[in-house]
Amino acid sequence: MSDLSTFPITSRWPAAHPDRIQLYSLPTPNGVKTSILLEELGLPYEVHLVDIMKNENKTPEFESLNPNGKIPAMIDPNGPGGKPIGLFESGAILLYLAEKTGKFIPADAAKRWETIQWVFFQMAAIGPMFGQVGFFHKFAGKEFEDKRPLQRYVDESKRLLGVLDRRLDGRQWIVGDEYTIADIATLGWVNNLVTFYGARELVGFDDFQNVIAWLERGTSRPGVERGLKIPSRT
Repeated sequence: MSDLSTFPITSRWPAAHPDRIQLYSLPTPNGVKTSILLEELGLPYEVHLVDIMKNENKTPEFESLNPNGKIPAMIDPNGPGGKPIGLFESGAILLYLAEKTGKFIPADAAKRWETIQWVFFQMAAIGPMFGQVGFFHKFAGKEFEDKRPLQRYVDESKRLLGVLDRRLDGRQWIVGDEYTIADIATLGWVNNLVTFYGARELVGFDDFQNVIAWLERGTSRPGVERGLKIPSRT
């Protein structure tokens, strides 16, 4: 039986199954990256909902695992050398799990780095820009009288969708025929943009047919369908 008592986060979110991966998350575009990958991998894990609306991500217990106070965060009781390891930052978690299992990341070194660069593309560009569209279109920013920030982020999101659309031209997945963590990192954000954020018309999403086809392929995967709803908000 793994002892996770050295992780203060477990005092607030106790582990019923300490031998399983512990996921602290919410079904946001960043949160679902980890749940999708865990579902795709079929690894046993225990999920704990961290309610950001109640600032649970700003509690000392959560920040003991992620000092940046953002979801997701994770503990693997069987980390390197068989010792528990705590991780935060969704991109780092994807890379860790892919490396740990040897799945959803190419074995070929060149393809591996090609995959990693597209994960970074999502982390550095897709996520921040789409998130700002969501803020200014759906949340508090929609009340701002000055619409220039919204337009700036809309224009940049259109540009990024164009980059992704050109990349997917003639490809099933971002790295060719192989479904990887690059797709997993990006699917939740693109899906959220046109569903939860309601920005389909705003960003001209229907102009990006390669992205639309890729999104349909991705969201039809059973692991993605399940992962997008984990953890349940109810």
